[in-house]
Amino acid sequence: MTWPRTSVAEVSDWCRRHLGSPVDNVLFETGFASQVLGLRLADGQEVVVKVRAFSPRIPAAVMVQRQLCCAGFPCPRPLTDLMPLGEQWISAESLVLGGAPLRADHAEAPELYAAALAELIRLAPAPDTLPTLLPPPDHAHWNHAETGVWPRRHAVGDVRDTDLNQESDPVWLRQTATLVRLRLARFKGPDVVGHADWWTQNLRWIGRRLHVVHDWDSVTAQPEAILAGEAAYMFASTEFELDGCAPGASVEVTQRFLVAYEQARGRPWTADEREVAWAAGLWVAAFRARESRLEDRGEGFADLVREEVAERLARAGA
Repeated sequence: MTWPRTSVAEVSDWCRRHLGSPVDNVLFETGFASQVLGLRLADGQEVVVKVRAFSPRIPAAVMVQRQLCCAGFPCPRPLTDLMPLGEQWISAESLVLGGAPLRADHAEAPELYAAALAELIRLAPAPDTLPTLLPPPDHAHWNHAETGVWPRRHAVGDVRDTDLNQESDPVWLRQTATLVRLRLARFKGPDVVGHADWWTQNLRWIGRRLHVVHDWDSVTAQPEAILAGEAAYMFASTEFELDGCAPGASVEVTQRFLVAYEQARGRPWTADEREVAWAAGLWVAAFRARESRLEDRGEGFADLVREEVAERLARAGA
């Protein structure tokens, strides 16, 4: 992580004031969009402290995490609200150890991921009971207000603020993104609260049981079919990278996820919902391909997306 980090001394003083005890030991430090510190405090508490830039979405996301924890959903328990710390913002949650990412080749992976997301959305509070959960993370922000097809990629971690529309695109990629945005814009459905970064490294499992979900800063509010469609593509991403970017689910595996989600929610998709779910997944794939090209990671990931574009556009009704 190359972006400016908050010192352990500053974090320790904050923990003393808000958690009742200073830092005794740093257990780990990680994070991309956030500085994430696993800490043992002097009184024996083991906590995770997150330091990051402010987004209007994050205060409500902490509220969602707290309510889901109280409802029994497997997530760390927030220990504080979001607070300013210099130019950054900070919060703390319980440290939840154990579990492992579900292997991408697990026979039931699409069904298990889909059922877990459906349960999260079922238990989550209604969006109108919360402060804003917008804007969504960049990869899910298809309905942005930028001039051009792509949302601005906001500076987080060591990623610079970038106007993706100032860079050249292959014709097929820009056309795909344009068609998908038009298809998503035609959909009218109520928003629900869900997790917009539903992929292997954010979930830990013990056998077939979901042990814990991380990255609650990625909570947002979108129509259920859009949240499910985004997850149906990205859930299969792993740390394995092709030309710098991990591929998502194939058409076949995406279909399995959407069928399983439909069963888990207990209500069939309408034809419109089914199409828009496919459109949402293709938007994520196109955005990831755009990022991969921007970061000069080669054309391998974009080529994977292009191979399935015609099939996904047909299923999306686009």
